Amino acid sequence: MAKYSTNRGGGDSGGDSCELCGRTTTKLRRANVAGANLLVCPDCAPHGENRHTDRKNEQSQSTRDDSERSRRKRAAQRTAKMYDSAKGSAKHWEEKGTNYEKDRLPYLVSGYGDIVESARQDEGLQLDELADELELEEKQLLAIEQGRATRANVGGSVIRALEARLDVTLVDE
Repeated sequence: MAKYSTNRGGGDSGGDSCELCGRTTTKLRRANVAGANLLVCPDCAPHGENRHTDRKNEQSQSTRDDSERSRRKRAAQRTAKMYDSAKGSAKHWEEKGTNYEKDRLPYLVSGYGDIVESARQDEGLQLDELADELELEEKQLLAIEQGRATRANVGGSVIRALEARLDVTLVDE
């Protein structure tokens, strides 16, 4: 009969028999069966708790924990942003030197970014050339061309200057 957790085969077979079922074979492998490290045959190996599978499960659990932590962190950041915007403080909207009460961004036509980009290219101007000519930051002009004028805090005077220089209509009245 098989000897359990002796790390050698049963009886006098010299270590080449399964410690779980007692079958003699040369294809023994180590398996953890109910907490005991045993040399088992391929038929008995599925009864063991494969350490490699356990490590993979631990790693995938670790990855799941990390993604859960990351998801919770993003949710907390979104909540904080919503809280800050709900407080009514305009501090995060204020940029240097622009008074948005006096220089409000008007309602813009749909697709205004494409209109500006096409008109600029038709005039043969590069982005930096037009920005220098209108005394704008290049990133402001790029934001307008990408349709992000509101998020980039562009003032109405910039839109009107673009309309005049490129001879296009951007304000939806």
